[in-house]
Amino acid sequence: MLYKRVLKSAMDRMWAAIGLAILSPVLALLAVAVRVRLGSPVLFRQRRIGLRERPFVFLKFRTMTNATDASGRLLPDAARLTPFGRFLRDTSLDELPQLWNVLLGDMSLVGPRPLLSEYLTRYSPFQRRRHEARPGITGWAQVNGRNSLTWEQKFELDVWYVDHITFQTDAGIVWKTLVRVLKRSGINSSDHATMTEFRPAERAESPEAQ
Repeated sequence: MLYKRVLKSAMDRMWAAIGLAILSPVLALLAVAVRVRLGSPVLFRQRRIGLRERPFVFLKFRTMTNATDASGRLLPDAARLTPFGRFLRDTSLDELPQLWNVLLGDMSLVGPRPLLSEYLTRYSPFQRRRHEARPGITGWAQVNGRNSLTWEQKFELDVWYVDHITFQTDAGIVWKTLVRVLKRSGINSSDHATMTEFRPAERAESPEAQ
């Protein structure tokens, strides 16, 4: 319990500060590359939901263009995701700016991935439990399939993590994340460039209700 309540947050911020210092040249080079390849803005900012359902500004390197159709509507993700953007996603380099989110205390290195604010009204009570932990750059769902999972599977894994936060669990997730990044596995869902939108019809039930 000491790790979950005190040490986890302190260690997160310490490692985030160290990571930002060491990776600052890489972050600068990536920022320039994104600006040249994809234009401005370099960072993708979006309102996401964090611990205890508090909103925060989520950061990533931009991976898509702003290409639109004749009506001015954005093209589907697959059409806007460039080879360079796909490389950033496959290597998870687009996630590096989230170290700043960790340093600010909005995120953790390990936890359920933060989702869109509009999903809040779509959750079941079981699904809302994912917000009992600070969201993470990586998590239990990410090392067990990531975007190849269904929403039902992801929510069950998220809640499992909430109930099993320990230093050993986090260390194992970090190690498995490094292995998966090197293998570039589980990045996308089977038929989409990104994960499909969570809708009420896809709502996951708790294991007890099944």
